[in-house]
Amino acid sequence: MHLYAQANKDYIVMTLLYSKDVIMKTLHLIVIAASMTFLIGCDKNDTEEYPNPNVEKYIELLKSNQYDLIDLPAFTYHDIPALLKYRNETQTITKFPRNSISSLWMPECKLGMYVLWTVESTRAVAINSEYLIMRFPSQNPVLGLRNATENSPVSSDESHRTAAKAYYEWWHEHRNESFSAYMNIDPLGKTAYQWE
Repeated sequence: MHLYAQANKDYIVMTLLYSKDVIMKTLHLIVIAASMTFLIGCDKNDTEEYPNPNVEKYIELLKSNQYDLIDLPAFTYHDIPALLKYRNETQTITKFPRNSISSLWMPECKLGMYVLWTVESTRAVAINSEYLIMRFPSQNPVLGLRNATENSPVSSDESHRTAAKAYYEWWHEHRNESFSAYMNIDPLGKTAYQWE
């Protein structure tokens, strides 16, 4: 009888261990199946409708205050001529990417000034600027006086016109050269302004 009890006990233990193993494998498969269903069910476009828009789409989104991404687009020097077409725009925009490290909150910005900052972003990325944060070329899309001893934001119509002219001339003076030959030239270098 003792032998029968031991065999029965061994059978119960083996059954329990086998059941635990089956349950764990089943749970593992359920987790994998649920994960796959979730991953397959996610549409990347649900979260990134325009991960890197072209210039026209970018401007359209800025003008309609619908640009939702947290960073500037990954434009290249090929996009600069299309961006510069909007350099003189004075429409006020309120929904645009902001540099998260800046302590200055800018509730609005002129579209043309923001476009110039975007051009500067393209240049800053190309030269791997030490001031680059994500794709932001400076803390804010606002100019400051170059020789000021402390931050001095300037957002006058005159500063906008000066910057727009400087970027236009920088591009057109060098447009037939390789971008690498002039990307290190600061378009605002001959003005009284710099990016803040």
